[in-house]
Amino acid sequence: MPPTNPRVALFATCLVDMFRPSVGFATVKLLEEAGCEIHVPEAQTCCGQPAWNSGDRETARDIAKQVIVAFEGYDYTVLPSGSCGATIAKDYPAMFDEGDPWRIRAEALARKTFEITSFLTDVMGVETVAAEVPRLVTYHDSCSGLRSLGVKAQPRKLLASAGVSVREMEESEVCCGFGGTFCVKYPDISNSMVNDKVTNATATGAEMLLAGDLGCLMNMAGKASRDGKQIEVRHVVEVLAGMTDTPAIGEGQG
Repeated sequence: MPPTNPRVALFATCLVDMFRPSVGFATVKLLEEAGCEIHVPEAQTCCGQPAWNSGDRETARDIAKQVIVAFEGYDYTVLPSGSCGATIAKDYPAMFDEGDPWRIRAEALARKTFEITSFLTDVMGVETVAAEVPRLVTYHDSCSGLRSLGVKAQPRKLLASAGVSVREMEESEVCCGFGGTFCVKYPDISNSMVNDKVTNATATGAEMLLAGDLGCLMNMAGKASRDGKQIEVRHVVEVLAGMTDTPAIGEGQG
């Protein structure tokens, strides 16, 4: 049976906080509709993924300890991000040695940390969302959400319940070229990868390109804008929550 009125802590993520707050608001709306009691711990900062991926293990562990303290008192931690979710659920335990009390606490937090569409379907048993968005979209499966957390069918199931038609692009599971620091270290390779991704997305004729990670979305939206591609780029939760009246990612307010 799905839990009743669970106390859910929202991990907003840095990119959502700084660049796309609407993703956070949409996530809260979906969680409230599912019957969750929402909390947003004020002590949250970065999940530590940039430090961990760059080899700065000491800084990553210090950040992880802060996150563990801030979030371990709730029933679940939910994120609108497969990459940050994978950092907490998969990488945190690996940051500490066996027998370290911090490892035990990290493992406990990892077990109750979920990406938003996975949480709604796999934990809360949500079959349908309230929004009705009869649009044609295509979907990019981000690397961390797909490979680390097994997120693929969940967003598509929820989109179908909102009346959204998903037209699959070629190589939907291939990286978009963002990869955090990868796009900075290897810009030419990254640009080639995102070019392929945007080309495949627009070739479907879809009105929108959706994904569950804001880093990927900003990368793809930027490329689409620079190349004059006419496709809206949005986080999947914005569509699932029916919050599509704001400008798409990369579009100006005017």
